[in-house]
Amino acid sequence: MRNFKQLALGTAVALGVGLTGAMTTAVQAQDANYVPLLTYRTGPYAGSGIHIANGMHDYLKMLNERDGGIGGVKLVTEECETGYNAQKGVECYEATKGKGALVYNPYSTGITLQLIPKAGVDKIPVLSMGYGLSAAADGKTFPWIFNVPDTYWDGASVVIKYIGEQEGGLENLKGKKIGYIFLDAGYGREPIPLLEQLSEKYGFELLQYPVPGAEMQNQSSQWLNVRRDRPDYMVMWGWGAMNPTAIKEAVKIRFPMDKFIGVWWSAGDDDAAAGGEGAKGYKAMNFSGVGSDFPALDDIKKHVIDAGLSSTDAETIGGTLYNRGVLNSVIIAEGIRTAQELTGKKVITGEDMRLGLEALNLDEARLAELGLKGFAHPMKVTCDDHAGSHPVFIQEWDGKKWRQASGWIEPMTDLVRPLLEAAAAEYAEKNAPWPARTEPCPN
Repeated sequence: MRNFKQLALGTAVALGVGLTGAMTTAVQAQDANYVPLLTYRTGPYAGSGIHIANGMHDYLKMLNERDGGIGGVKLVTEECETGYNAQKGVECYEATKGKGALVYNPYSTGITLQLIPKAGVDKIPVLSMGYGLSAAADGKTFPWIFNVPDTYWDGASVVIKYIGEQEGGLENLKGKKIGYIFLDAGYGREPIPLLEQLSEKYGFELLQYPVPGAEMQNQSSQWLNVRRDRPDYMVMWGWGAMNPTAIKEAVKIRFPMDKFIGVWWSAGDDDAAAGGEGAKGYKAMNFSGVGSDFPALDDIKKHVIDAGLSSTDAETIGGTLYNRGVLNSVIIAEGIRTAQELTGKKVITGEDMRLGLEALNLDEARLAELGLKGFAHPMKVTCDDHAGSHPVFIQEWDGKKWRQASGWIEPMTDLVRPLLEAAAAEYAEKNAPWPARTEPCPN
C-alpha cells in the first residue's frame, strides 16, 4: 500500500488513501505549484532518509511562510513513502504524476533508473541531485534528467584525485591498493566502470567489497577481508544502515580512519558518530554546507521549526544530510523561479520546470541573496551538461562534528566527460528506439 503524507505547504485539499492505495480526493489546488516528494522515513534506510526529507520539506515550507511561496504562488508538497524500494517508488510516481507534478526527486538510483524512460513521455523532469545514472549528465541524450551538481563518476574521480594528492601525485598511486566497499545495488555499482578505468590508468589495484542490502548491518565478513587484504585506502559508497555499520567495523579492525573516505551520501553525522572516538579522522566528500551558520537556516528555524510546522529536531539543523535536503529544495525552488521568469507564468507545468532547470544559474550573488553564502559552490546547468561537474570538498569528522578538510576539488572532467557521453550513446543504443532530442534549449 502506498503511504502518503500530505504536507500543507500551501492551499491544498486533504488527500484520502484507501486500503488499496487509491486516491479519493485531488490534492493540487489550481493556484499552487505541486511538488511530490518521494521519501523514506521507515526501514533500514530511514536513518539517512529522514534527515533528507526534513531538509527538503522545511526549506519549501519556509518559502511559503516567509515569502508566500515563489512568485506569489504557494507550494504544495506531498510525501510518498518508498522505503527505498524501486517498485514502491514507481507506484508513488504513477499515483502523483497526474496532479500537476513539476519534478521528481527519487532519492534512489534504482527508482531513478525506472523513471528515466518515463520522464520524457510524461513530460515531468527528474532531479537526481548527485546520484542516479551518471550518463544522464548528457543533456543531448537525456533532456528530462538532471543530476546537478555532480555525477557519481565525478565523485569517483575526485576521491582518486584526493588520494593521489595525499600520496604526492597521481603517478604515485601505482602499486597501491584501494578498497571499494559499496551497497550492492544500482547506486553502489554505478561508479565501478569509472573506478576500473582509473585503476588501469594509474596502476592501482581496485579491491571490491560488495555489501548486499539485506546484510548492511552484518559486515563482519567484508571487513575481515579488508584486514586480510590491507588496502592502503578505503572508499565507501554506502547509504542508510550500511554507513554506521561500516564505520564501526573499520574502527574494530583498526583501519586508519584518515584513509577511509566516503561518498557524499556516506557523510551523515549519525554515520560518523556511530564509531565513537575511534571514528576521528573519517572523511567524506561533500558539496553542501557544513553547520547551521547560514541566514536561510535561521529563517527555517524561525518560521518553521519554532512555529511547530515541522517534525524536525532543532538539534539536527545544520547536519550534513539535513543541509543536503535543503540544497535539493533550493535547486527545486530556483528551477521554479527561473521557469516563471522564462514563461511569464506563475503556476507552471513539468515542461516549464524542465526549462527552468536547464537554465539554472545559481551563482555566488544568488546564493548570498538566498541567505546561503558559502553553502554550496556556484552551479550552472546547460542544455548539453545537466550535471556541471562542479567541485566538491573533503570533510573530516573530529569526534563530535564535521569540519571542512580541503578546498574545492575539481573532478577530472577531461577524463570523465567523454566517458559520460559514450555511456549515454550506449544507453540510447541499448534502449532503441531512444527519442532524439526535440526539446527547446532555454540558453
